Amino acid sequence: MQSTRQDLQSLARHLLRNAAPEEAVVLVWPLVCGTAVAERARAVAFENETLRVAVPDKGWQSQLESFTPQYLHRLSNLAGVVVKRVSYEIAPASGKAVSGSL
Repeated sequence: MQSTRQDLQSLARHLLRNAAPEEAVVLVWPLVCGTAVAERARAVAFENETLRVAVPDKGWQSQLESFTPQYLHRLSNLAGVVVKRVSYEIAPASGKAVSGSL
């Protein structure tokens, strides 16, 4: 009997089989890191085998970097795409006006 995790992985692979690689990696990020982390660390884009993740501050950046090896393995496994790097980028503070906006 398969474990729940294996069932979830199979389901994710099935749902993502027709997704473009750059979309698949971003979509599986919450499954890989968990919902609590995904609420604060948002996958932004995937290109050149690198997933860009926006984090709120250096503390989050530092903490998540220690989990990168596990994240890389799970991202590649679930998305079916080679992910070689995760780049944690500090997001601009919310509430700041975007240049050129009213």
